Amino acid sequence: MRAFFKSMDDFLRGKGLFAVDAPLAGRLKWLLILLVVCGLFYGAVMGAYSGLEPGRFQQLLFSGVKVIFLLLISFVLCLPSFFVLNLIAGVADDFPEVLRALISTQSCITVVLACLGPFTALWYLSCSDYQLAVLFNGLMFAVASASAQVVVRRYYGPLIRRSARHRQLRFAWFFLYVFVGIQMAWVLRPFISDPKLPVSFLRREAWGNAYVMVGGLIASALRKLAS
Repeated sequence: MRAFFKSMDDFLRGKGLFAVDAPLAGRLKWLLILLVVCGLFYGAVMGAYSGLEPGRFQQLLFSGVKVIFLLLISFVLCLPSFFVLNLIAGVADDFPEVLRALISTQSCITVVLACLGPFTALWYLSCSDYQLAVLFNGLMFAVASASAQVVVRRYYGPLIRRSARHRQLRFAWFFLYVFVGIQMAWVLRPFISDPKLPVSFLRREAWGNAYVMVGGLIASALRKLAS
């Protein structure tokens, strides 16, 4: 356990195995461990909205596993397109270093989410509205994704000094990843599980336009807060 927290501290500080110039092979194991452990933890907190009720405990495991799936699938789906963008920009030779930065970012998102877990638990205790719980978790993912840009900037520093094109590509990755991630989150729902519905790993009506649905949730939440 001490090794785990030391690795987390070194990762956030960019020290030791996680230094900018350290090889990926030496830290890949710990990046995966951080991703899995922290992802499972925050996912379990998400599932606790209804998963603590009798007969619904499997929702904790479902949600934890799906947080990991969400990040990994979104990453894999975005990677080919992003490689093509790097190729068009003429910096494809730097892609091994780019990949090192992007892999580290996935782990950083879960670490930040794990740190935000207590806030999510407090929100659940303070609010019994399912739609607001969904939106609050969306906010936590947005905060984690934005915070992970600190790690991206750390690893992209040498790349940007080599070519200013990497700065624009870094922003392109962020928007591409968020765009795909929102849709994947909709496909992989429920993460929180409506207490009125039975526990399931996926919803039957999995596909649809996530942005239309999210817009509807936000509008509904605003009406409730205004009333």
